[in-house]
Amino acid sequence: MLFSSTFFLIYFLPIFFTIYFLLPVFFKNYFIVFASILFYAWGAPQFVFILLGTIVFNFGAAHLLVRFKEHKSQKKLLIFSIIVNLSFLLYFKYANFFVENVNVLLGALNVHAINVLRIALPIGISFFTFHQLSFIIDVYRGVKPPMKKISDYALYILIFPQLIAGPIIRYNEISDQIEGRDKRFNVDDVLLGFLRFSIGLAKKVLIANILGKEADRIFALPGTELDFVLSWMGAITYTFQIYFDFSGYSDMAIGLAKMMGFTFPENFNNPYIAQSITDFWRRWHISLSRWMRDYLYIPLGGNKVSGARLYFNLWVVFLISGLWHGAEWTFILWGAYHGFFLAIERLFLLKITAKIGVFFRVLFTFFTVIIGWVLFRAQNVSQALNFMRKMFSFSYKEFYFSTHLISILVIAILLSFIPLLYKTKKEEGGIPSIVSFKRTAINVLIILVCMILCVGEITSSDFNPFIYFKF
Repeated sequence: MLFSSTFFLIYFLPIFFTIYFLLPVFFKNYFIVFASILFYAWGAPQFVFILLGTIVFNFGAAHLLVRFKEHKSQKKLLIFSIIVNLSFLLYFKYANFFVENVNVLLGALNVHAINVLRIALPIGISFFTFHQLSFIIDVYRGVKPPMKKISDYALYILIFPQLIAGPIIRYNEISDQIEGRDKRFNVDDVLLGFLRFSIGLAKKVLIANILGKEADRIFALPGTELDFVLSWMGAITYTFQIYFDFSGYSDMAIGLAKMMGFTFPENFNNPYIAQSITDFWRRWHISLSRWMRDYLYIPLGGNKVSGARLYFNLWVVFLISGLWHGAEWTFILWGAYHGFFLAIERLFLLKITAKIGVFFRVLFTFFTVIIGWVLFRAQNVSQALNFMRKMFSFSYKEFYFSTHLISILVIAILLSFIPLLYKTKKEEGGIPSIVSFKRTAINVLIILVCMILCVGEITSSDFNPFIYFKF
């Protein structure tokens, strides 16, 4: 179920919160679990029992880890639990990819191909698998004890704002919030959360969808029809589409959680004003970057190692990050591309760019990111390479772009780069607290305008994808 769908906005959202606010505190967590199961079943009913089965398995495994603390079997149990979780991800997400590539090799050897598996991908499997791993590993490390009630653990995994597309919330960040419900609800949170949700919805519907329609049109063109202008327009519109699409969804998730009394971590921090690729990854999909750092990069040695081992670790992390996004060579190359720039920045590039000023550092980083997004968006490596060739062909035909498209693109550019001109200190959740009647009235007005415009756009358009659902 999409947050930006009429069914969610008109039916699910008001019905859920009407019941939720009327329920006593004791029943709120149970109701969230129930509603989240319905939310997931709406889009993927055949996978609900698999998801619930993994919840039961991990809850039991975590309690066994505590029971076997300081016993030699504990580490074996951890490894077994990790393997079980990853096996679901590998089977559903990567089995087809593996078979297809094996068939290419077999074809080159004139050997009969393996039958391609027809495996449907459970929505959000990459996200809820990482949540499950966070739980198991945090319990093993002694960061947090496992929850006593399986319903509370189910809430951590299933809570519908983050279930399908994040942000990735570590177990130790939210466990206390789930178990301390009577202390985490007030009227300010409801209004601030709804404001955050409305802003995120506007980013997704009024900006990302408009730019995404044009990006899809251009990327669907035959390579012979592309030229310098069209290829750059496709790359730029997709660059802003994926940012406003994904950050908009994160805003909606954070806002919905706030309305329930939960505080989710921020997932974006103006990534396109980054002054290096290293800085970009501190600002883009922050929850994934932190997860990869704490559960993969640091266990591999982190910054404690040096030389070739350090750069090898960086490459491994970003190759896995690319593969995490999808079972395609384009994603793997995208991860390798970013890993390459992170490595050369540590070697020498940061020393060079430090001399060219903020504006040129941002421009160079943004250019580097755009090229990476072409790899990310292309259907295959061949299309990506052809697209890049056209971007640097410097030959163009007559072209026309609608005034509406250009105006939305200008707005996207301004919203992305204006933060360069000032420094702000955000409060928790990225939205100032309600301190006066005037502030409250302004917030309500923003909510109404955003909701009216978004519902109008959704009902009048048949284009409403969400990029990260397939991950």
